[in-house]
Amino acid sequence: MSLPGLDVPWIKAKLDTGARTSTLHAFDLRELDRGGEVWVRFSIHPWQRSDEDAVTVDCAVHDRRAVRSSSGHAEERIVVLMDLELVGRKVTAEVTLSRRDEMGFRMLVGREALRQGFVVDSGRSYLGGRPTLAVRRRNRGR
Repeated sequence: MSLPGLDVPWIKAKLDTGARTSTLHAFDLRELDRGGEVWVRFSIHPWQRSDEDAVTVDCAVHDRRAVRSSSGHAEERIVVLMDLELVGRKVTAEVTLSRRDEMGFRMLVGREALRQGFVVDSGRSYLGGRPTLAVRRRNRGR
């Protein structure tokens, strides 16, 4: 999967039909005022277990929502609109920003994004193709 509007050519993501909105691991969040509009600047680590190739991004704040994690903890998160490219298809999705340092995936793709023309087979993985060996090795921190 990629985030074409953010210059992130590859990020490991989990399809999560149990989550309504998508979530991206983001850190160093800072709110900005741009002519009366609220924006957020944040950084992304696209690789698992690595801080290499961090990307810093500015996005308009779309909303703020209370989100309950799978552990039952509720927190208010900033929501931005973001283009996601999955299996060669680009869609715009609402994405909440959250620290996911300890999570297995830097991104979760929720059901609202998946409703835009995707079918999920929960028993299979990498149906859209596996990343290249170089990308897989890089994502493992090697």
